[in-house]
Amino acid sequence: MAIPAYHELMLPLLRHAGDGAEHRLPLIAPLVARDAGLTPKDLAEVLASGQNRYRNRLAWAKVYLSRAGALEPVQRGSFRITERGKQLLAASPAGITLDTLKQYPEFNTFLNKTAPEGENKTTGFGEAGDKDDTPEETLEAAYASVRAALGQQVLAAVMAATPSFFENLVLDLMLAMGYGGSRVDAASNIAKSGDGGIDGIISEDRLGLDFIYLQAKRWTNSVGSDEVRNFSGSLDAHGAQKGVFITTSTFTASALKYVRDVKHKKIVLIDGERLAALMMDFNVGVAPAKTFEVKRMDLEYFEEETA
Repeated sequence: MAIPAYHELMLPLLRHAGDGAEHRLPLIAPLVARDAGLTPKDLAEVLASGQNRYRNRLAWAKVYLSRAGALEPVQRGSFRITERGKQLLAASPAGITLDTLKQYPEFNTFLNKTAPEGENKTTGFGEAGDKDDTPEETLEAAYASVRAALGQQVLAAVMAATPSFFENLVLDLMLAMGYGGSRVDAASNIAKSGDGGIDGIISEDRLGLDFIYLQAKRWTNSVGSDEVRNFSGSLDAHGAQKGVFITTSTFTASALKYVRDVKHKKIVLIDGERLAALMMDFNVGVAPAKTFEVKRMDLEYFEEETA
């Protein structure tokens, strides 16, 4: 099942703290997960940053309950329920939401302090992502949106370029990814147009122990199995075992199946979307505009697990 949103974890967390005892988040987390019916697969889910998604959401549930005065710290890494928290539970709510917590002035003060100027201060997390997202998830959603827009711009620029520019771009990308030697060496291996279906050859390593054969098609129509099969035949003619077929468009299902069924050689298909992603990852045709260093709380520092 899907991991509950952070606000959906607030009531289960408060209930487990309802005994008035001192609790630690690492020890209470499995209990809340059990109540939510989360599977090991659910609990292994991570954000793009590598942070565990469930732990991230539960940690923010605890932060919000604490800012509303329903939980209070006892010592480093531990907390317990307050009288206000007990009153919340005594009201037998179906759930605890941000609207529930907004009845407390100190919680509204917290929201106003944490929301950047111009963002929606009624949610505390702004509007960049889904209203159920934690700040980290909102940030990642915003980053994904910016990256997707940039990818479309990059691909449009590639389509507007000449075929020879595209072939050189492919070599630049392969070099940026760590293949081949110098740019001069790579350029010297560019095959003539129509040379047996091969557009370029690049060393797999700096010593030239093996080679990768390239084909680059700046197309708008999908590349079908016939084109990929012809490329495979060209590899055979050159005695090659490795090839990369790059297009600005897409590959048909039959082309993808053909590559999966090939056993005696390795052919990698890169469509336009993946091409743009690789260009952004390896700074080919793009340049960093601004860098934000996002820090996260070191839960292990603040929460000491006990046996």
